[in-house]
Amino acid sequence: MYDIIIVGAGISGATIAERYATKLDKKVLIIDKRNHIGGNCYDYYNESGILVSLYGAHLFHTNHKDVWEYVHNFSDFSKYEHKVLGKIDGKLVPIPVNITTVNMLLGENIQSEKEMDDWLSRNQIKNDNPKNGREAALSRVGEILYEKIFKNYTKKQWDKYPEELDAEVLNRIPVRNNFDDRYFSDEYQGQPKDGYTKLFEKMLSHPNITIKLNTDYFDIKDEFKNYEALFYTGPIDQYFEYKYAKEANLEYRSINFKFETHSQEYFQSNSVINYPNDEEFTRIVEYKYFTGQKHEKTTISKEFSVDYIPGENEPYYPIPNPKNGEIFKKYQTDAQNLEKNGVYFVGRLANYKYFNMDEAFKNALNLFYRINPQVDKK
Repeated sequence: MYDIIIVGAGISGATIAERYATKLDKKVLIIDKRNHIGGNCYDYYNESGILVSLYGAHLFHTNHKDVWEYVHNFSDFSKYEHKVLGKIDGKLVPIPVNITTVNMLLGENIQSEKEMDDWLSRNQIKNDNPKNGREAALSRVGEILYEKIFKNYTKKQWDKYPEELDAEVLNRIPVRNNFDDRYFSDEYQGQPKDGYTKLFEKMLSHPNITIKLNTDYFDIKDEFKNYEALFYTGPIDQYFEYKYAKEANLEYRSINFKFETHSQEYFQSNSVINYPNDEEFTRIVEYKYFTGQKHEKTTISKEFSVDYIPGENEPYYPIPNPKNGEIFKKYQTDAQNLEKNGVYFVGRLANYKYFNMDEAFKNALNLFYRINPQVDKK
């Protein structure tokens, strides 16, 4: 009945499904064990009528014009530039580090980019090839800000200190030599006006697409025969039945969300406030800021980073370090060998790599056009 089988209805799966249905008129089946589409981007109106994300904050930003144009096929976007504050030494300071952060935390009076460059030069521990997250952070901000901002937050988030993680984890966080307090500096930034779930509903509205929710692919996988291609977006080790687990399991981090609705217009002064050194949770997210929604109440979530336990919670973040990297390479080789049989691995969990939202769209689009080079990209 189906030409294309897709496991997972998040960004990657939805993008592949939409392209095959729209561009090639293929019959597509999407299977997802959850009771909704949209993966971790799923949002909904809670009992108070406030639009919230079930799996934490999702902010769209990109420098890829093609991705920006692609998502606009399914939603209009409101202008939104994300800003984050950190509660450090009793003060709310901009994250990522900028001139204001340094002035507030260290009592400096930096007023120009040159002065900030001089300060960074004096404090950075130069390292052109950092081997781990600690070395990466020290090379960017120096010892004092590393201790105040990065060290304990990283431990809380990953249950590993920065030196136990690959350098890429800390290298992802920008450092500014000016007063720019935006978290992202991408050319295109915004939020879908009606939320992410509505965007995915439109993506998957093609009559060629069938969606089967509340269904574990592994319970029914033997039912599928004679399909052209299968796209898998879940944990790569699960697909291969954890065949290398005797050496070591791939590690993931999960998140517990504690939602609270308060009878006040706003709970905090910003959409996201990080807590590097205080509290058990990593951050508090207040959702009304993302949409500009007017409401007499407000809903927040406190995020607690925890270990991933299969069957009990969801895997959110692959943990990049040398041990996991070596195990993943074995699974990756197996995955690449299956492409000749029309089986493809796409997305964050299947590639054991953190993707921003735009990168997840881009990754899926690139895979579709790699497999189908004859298709016009317009």
